[in-house]
Amino acid sequence: MKTLTIILSGILLAMITFANLPTIKAENSTKSGITFHQGSWDEALQLAKKEGKPIFLDISASWCGPCKMLKARTFPSEEVGNFYNANFINVAVDGEKGEGIELARKFKIRGYPSLIFIDSNGNLIAQTAGYRNPKQFIELGEQIVNR
Repeated sequence: MKTLTIILSGILLAMITFANLPTIKAENSTKSGITFHQGSWDEALQLAKKEGKPIFLDISASWCGPCKMLKARTFPSEEVGNFYNANFINVAVDGEKGEGIELARKFKIRGYPSLIFIDSNGNLIAQTAGYRNPKQFIELGEQIVNR
């Protein structure tokens, strides 16, 4: 009986504690940061053609530390979002799931995160890998836009 009381008290305490936590907004629910295309790869290519923009493709993996850093520190930056949203169709995929597996094969991904830039016809412009801070990431995008 004493054990049951302790367990129920613990559950009640956990419920009270977690009930008062603030809700965390989903990625890209705010106006700052990169807005990633939510459709298929083919839809992203069609949109790129329609808007005359190149595509920025982020291929990552759920276990990848530098990928997590990009998502936490670089992609949410307002300055990065302003630049990339204005100049690119942004697409993010997991290279080990769904459509990301085929894209990782197509672009011969050897490491994560892979940062790939593709023209509106689907041709590779540039490909690199690794973490970039917001300033470096904007500089990378500027190199692509100014080609």
